[in-house]
Amino acid sequence: MTRLRASMTQFPDIEPPSPWLLAFEQRAFWEFWAGLTFFKPLQAITPRGDGHPVLVIPGLGASDISTILLRRFLDDLGYVTYPWGLGRNKGLKDEDLALMHQRMKAVFDEHGQKVSVIGQSLGGVFAREIARHDPALVRQVITLGSPFTGHPLASTGTHLYEWLSGDRFEDLDFNRHLEMRVKPPVPTTSIFSKLDGVVAWPCSIEEGRPDGESINLRGGSHIGMFSSPNALYLIAERLAQPENDWKPFEPRGVQRLLYGTNDHLPAPKKVRAGRGWPFDALRSARPGAQA
Repeated sequence: MTRLRASMTQFPDIEPPSPWLLAFEQRAFWEFWAGLTFFKPLQAITPRGDGHPVLVIPGLGASDISTILLRRFLDDLGYVTYPWGLGRNKGLKDEDLALMHQRMKAVFDEHGQKVSVIGQSLGGVFAREIARHDPALVRQVITLGSPFTGHPLASTGTHLYEWLSGDRFEDLDFNRHLEMRVKPPVPTTSIFSKLDGVVAWPCSIEEGRPDGESINLRGGSHIGMFSSPNALYLIAERLAQPENDWKPFEPRGVQRLLYGTNDHLPAPKKVRAGRGWPFDALRSARPGAQA
């Protein structure tokens, strides 16, 4: 097996989030509280679903309990959601991927239509792997703070992964990590936050493809991406697109304050006072401005 640390040069040199960003993850509690508080009002302004099935996969160390709010939100909008049903997510295991394939096939056969897959953090890596191996079963993939590209060690959750999975990063299959960077042949939406305290946000950027996009959930935490009101709305908006007519997200009006579709692109070389967040977002919210 090729050792990961011996082949570091194959990956971009990306640092993990700072300790300050990790400490700031405590705001996830308030994001969850806001999701509960604005649950019903948010549904009133969110596009309704078409009834297609949606599989939701939790992040590392989490179980289906962590996805209850999102699944209930989507169920009320008309979707048919499914938990992953494998207990606590303890890492990317071949046996879990095999079980997920069986579950996907069962849901596909039950409904007679493709399944959208949503994954938070490591759950998003699961979602992309499912879509890479079984694209005929998948309608689209939505990931939230998922480290599918960039350096596999650019995370503050490395030790947690090793503890839960029983694997050491330095002993993992390097070639497999390279394979996981390949985009699945289905529409993909990567939701990330530049204030993510667990996964370095460049590790969640989808390279330029017509059926792939990267959206900055401005101000969002890593842990709270499943529950914040702006995340719930964005996920539902992406799911509401007609099958075989996927289009990238285009924030309009005040949405430009919450979502950045170009925030991952290289910044201009010359930056004057009054540039950057929140000034760019305020300017882009003006009528007729570009996202």
